[in-house]
Amino acid sequence: MSLLEISDYRLAFDGFEGTAVVLDGIDLAVEAGESVGIVGETGCGKSVLARSILRLNPVPPARVLSGTIRFDGHDVLAMTPGALDTLRRQGVGMVFQDPVTYLNPVFTIGQQLADVLHAHDRRMARRSRAQLHARSVELLEQVRLPEAERHLADYPHALSGGMRQRVLIAMALAGEPRLLVADEPTTALDVTVQSQVLTLIAELVARMGLTLLLISHDLGVIGAACRRVVVMYAGCIVEDAAAEELFGAPLHPYTQGLLASVPDLERPTHHPAGIPGGIPNLRTPPTGCRFHPRCALAMPVCSDVRPALIAVGERHRVACHAVTA
Repeated sequence: MSLLEISDYRLAFDGFEGTAVVLDGIDLAVEAGESVGIVGETGCGKSVLARSILRLNPVPPARVLSGTIRFDGHDVLAMTPGALDTLRRQGVGMVFQDPVTYLNPVFTIGQQLADVLHAHDRRMARRSRAQLHARSVELLEQVRLPEAERHLADYPHALSGGMRQRVLIAMALAGEPRLLVADEPTTALDVTVQSQVLTLIAELVARMGLTLLLISHDLGVIGAACRRVVVMYAGCIVEDAAAEELFGAPLHPYTQGLLASVPDLERPTHHPAGIPGGIPNLRTPPTGCRFHPRCALAMPVCSDVRPALIAVGERHRVACHAVTA
């Protein structure tokens, strides 16, 4: 049994202009100990999928149309408020993409860590201030924050972007989760700090035996931290393979387009090729394959029949008529 199993999951957002099916038939299984990256253009549904694991999408406008999400065998969509609270406190840790938004500017780092510790472990409320302080320092040292104890008295604005991101990671680890979901953890960080954060996440996954689900639109980030890559387009999974296989021999035209758009530093004369067009309006998505209006390999069947996500190798799935024909 997989640690995380998502089956035929469909999620819609209702609005004044109509209903947008933002996740359409997601099938994904993540084994304990895996490092899985989810990649795709902005607006393809990566963050919505990540939030679905903890039922964090606001209801309304979010509405589940079908499917199941199971964590360690338990149906997340059917959980009672108490069971869901336990999942959020102990089962899954979430690192959000914008530390400025998720750290309160009027409280110190120490106060916010104390609140998180109380939320994750009710027994913390009975511990002394010294014990709470020691655990907070331990968490910050765990994420390699320099001079950890001194920064407990700091407010978020006094920290750099990379330091704030480390604080968010520390908060996500406070409940000792089995699954760490990192949603764009390197957004707005410079290249050097981005590398440090990715190295830190890889170290934590290895040292703590975590399962990692890393969300990014950056193929370089995914390649540096994950052994398996899931490619999403317009609310659907179009390819799923081991990282080496996907980067070495991508099968779906969309994956090929993403890789072709990345500059090749070893070939100075290489000119990245963009993918024409843009993500479709999910209120009125294209019929058949959602990528066919932008696809150079599109055939008549592509506009009529949605391709199934099928296995084309031991650890490789793809949804494309051109590949399976």
